[in-house]
Amino acid sequence: MKIFFWIILSVMILVAGAFLELNQNSIAGWIMWVIWIAAFIAFAKNRISSSFFIVLLLWISFAAVSALIIRLSWPQVKPVAAVPEKDPEYTDIYHTEKGDVRGVYNKDHTVEIFTGIPYAKPPVGDLRWRKPQDPEIWTGVKDCDHFAPMSMQKTNLPVISSLAQIIGYHDYKISFSDNRIPPVSEDSLYLNIWKPAGESENLPVAVYIHGGSLQTGQPWYADYSGEGFAKEGVIVVNMGYRLGVFGFLAEEEMMAEEGTAGNFGLLDQIKALEWVRDNIASFGGDPDNVTLIGESAGAVCVDALCVSPLAEGLFERVILESSTISSPEPPHSYRSLTDALASGEKLKEKYHCSSLDELRKMPADKLAGEMETQHHVTPDGYVFTDDPYVLRKAGIHNEKAILHGFNKEESGPFIIFGHAKMNNYREKIQTFFGSYTDEVLDLYPAENDAEADRYWAEIYGALFFNYSHYCLNRLAAENQIPVYEYLFSKTNKRLSCWHSGELVYAFHVIPETSALYDESDRKLSDMMNRFWVNFIRTGNPNGEGLPEMEMNDDNTKVMEFGDHTGMIEEPYLKLYDIMDKMYEPAQ
Repeated sequence: MKIFFWIILSVMILVAGAFLELNQNSIAGWIMWVIWIAAFIAFAKNRISSSFFIVLLLWISFAAVSALIIRLSWPQVKPVAAVPEKDPEYTDIYHTEKGDVRGVYNKDHTVEIFTGIPYAKPPVGDLRWRKPQDPEIWTGVKDCDHFAPMSMQKTNLPVISSLAQIIGYHDYKISFSDNRIPPVSEDSLYLNIWKPAGESENLPVAVYIHGGSLQTGQPWYADYSGEGFAKEGVIVVNMGYRLGVFGFLAEEEMMAEEGTAGNFGLLDQIKALEWVRDNIASFGGDPDNVTLIGESAGAVCVDALCVSPLAEGLFERVILESSTISSPEPPHSYRSLTDALASGEKLKEKYHCSSLDELRKMPADKLAGEMETQHHVTPDGYVFTDDPYVLRKAGIHNEKAILHGFNKEESGPFIIFGHAKMNNYREKIQTFFGSYTDEVLDLYPAENDAEADRYWAEIYGALFFNYSHYCLNRLAAENQIPVYEYLFSKTNKRLSCWHSGELVYAFHVIPETSALYDESDRKLSDMMNRFWVNFIRTGNPNGEGLPEMEMNDDNTKVMEFGDHTGMIEEPYLKLYDIMDKMYEPAQ
């Protein structure tokens, strides 16, 4: 009985302790926890031979008090600091059209960072689902040393996020310095700047739009920190923008009120680009040399802005990583205005709202649960007027050069729970290829479960990511836009070449102490960042000491970044031929 008791107690202590750590509970919780464990052991050790009823009460009291301690020490909501240092040094004061700001230096004083600069009024209350408005003028100097809240979205318990870091990213670190929950709010229209330290002028500017399926995401994610680019003489700007139902709901009253619907997140991004045009020179940037960058859903937004008359003249060139919507039938994050408006009506019916004003009065956290039904851009006749594919075919585009590409294993995170085996391989392919299924099976003739799974991963990646890049590249070449395409294939112990795995390389922010990357990863990051920086500066990624990255003007060659770096033949041309035939009616 005693041995059994101590074994169970040890397991319960480990489980509760793991929860305290993974859930990022406060240090006070750990102190209460240690005191409680000591008190419980002292009280229980002379009573574990008592009746079953007494032992049961011990277990109930242990569980109840442990739960109470977890609840009392729940991590507090705190904004994310611009830099991890406790007392960072502040920069000089910089002037914007709405007021003065100062930021903070990074650890080695090579980069100045400004976080939480408002570029629009908070889109709350009556401003929910309206075009972004100019921010208010402020007096005094605004200390821009913390990031603004992430845009309204569904969030997980901290313990779930920690488990995702362990299972998906393999880079979880035990720490007592992260005992907080970042804030979430509709009041999120703020931007952030990373600039080289000191006085400068006419530096190239990169504006980054984060991904997250237009449902999630935040500007402070380390994999796209602007610090790496800033050290190379590039000013980096990113922003929060309205997500999900708050950014992409479409509804008839919106069309009547605002002349637009379904694209308020895009309008936020345009507003941020206008802020850059009007203010970035004060920080040493050249407003006439702006490159717009996006990854995943961020690249979807970039592609939409490339054909938007509202974004004309706000950027020179674009980098699109792991998504476009320039294929005949965009595979995700895109829908027709008819479908968008119908979805908006269903949402009103679901919440028994007869008007848009009634929806505006609903609590934001309740509406946040609708992110999965409202995360698509749409041709609304205002932000952009038709499918990007159609507009590009007509020669309409804002960018003057394109760098774009995809990762070898884009499908990785999306098929974790949808792997293929021989008994469902054909069915999976038929779902998407219909009458062209046999042609795909001839191209990918799986003979066992391992082959079926590997081939399905490639096919899925092509369906949802790679083919749209092929289409964008073809349209760019037709429009005589300089276009460079890449394939990222580098494996590592973290995200490898899964979706978003290239970001930390291109942004040159692989952690110096991370054992998940080796020297070959860091050398590749040095090289990729140079290609990206060259393109941001001039529209041509090539430079001295780099292997030549050729323009993909015949749609057959891409630059591979991996253990091998150099030009290769596009590996999925035969599959793309089948997809061209399949989508021919839409072309």
